[in-house]
Amino acid sequence: MAQWTGVAGKRVLITGATRGIGLAAAKELAKRGAQLAIVARDPERARDATQEIAAAGGGSQVDVLEADLSSLSSVRELAEQALDRYPRIDVLVNNAGAVFTSRQMTAEGFERTWALNHLCPFLLTTLLLPRLQQSAPARVITTTSDAHKGMRIPFDDFAAERGYKVRGFQRYGQSKLANILFTAELSRRTQGTGVSAYCFHPGVVASGFNRNNGSVMGLVMTAIKPFSRSPERGARTLVWLADTPDPEGDGGYFVDEQRKQPSGAGRDMQAAQRLWDVSEEQVAGA
Repeated sequence: MAQWTGVAGKRVLITGATRGIGLAAAKELAKRGAQLAIVARDPERARDATQEIAAAGGGSQVDVLEADLSSLSSVRELAEQALDRYPRIDVLVNNAGAVFTSRQMTAEGFERTWALNHLCPFLLTTLLLPRLQQSAPARVITTTSDAHKGMRIPFDDFAAERGYKVRGFQRYGQSKLANILFTAELSRRTQGTGVSAYCFHPGVVASGFNRNNGSVMGLVMTAIKPFSRSPERGARTLVWLADTPDPEGDGGYFVDEQRKQPSGAGRDMQAAQRLWDVSEEQVAGA
């Protein structure tokens, strides 16, 4: 099988690329010659992002695919559009995510944090997986968080019916643990196919993250900004995982361009397999 030679000339599909670390990563990947396709819900924000990415250099046209990444039906439409448009997909970056300080349900009946941060990237990856395998060597990179530590997968309470604790940060941490287990199980299921899977923690980043939750959370994010990383610094590991020839850690969790051990719950492969099976059932029923 061919060896990975970096992102130059490769088709990279990235969600959550209109601001924050996703936009910073898209700009750097464009500089390195990637053929970018970004996913956006807001056309105006997408237009601004494509202009910034184009200004960063690289010369390649930036494609925009519109989707609501908390909606499974929208993700299915997104996958169909991507498969119709791209004969190759070399890198899929699942970067879109959010924390919600109040419990919300999607139109399809899922708690919104779980839908946006886990179920939709799970569905998008599985729908695009045959194309990724045809394009091998290929990579799936998922943005997770150190917030997974101390969490367990809520197998008996996916809808968060027993309370939305600590202004939603517990559910956010659970979804980030799901990202880690998803990556590990995806790696196990794709061994020998040429598709590699990685996840990473970007650090605390000064971006638009958590500014969708009202004035109090906005003040909190402003207060920690002096101690936070720039989006460019937060995106560095994402770019490295996409571009470097051999990250040495298929299925692993990375921090600052090094493989790190996640929590014990993040190394539980029985939970990873169970989560995959449950996730298949959830997306199939929606």
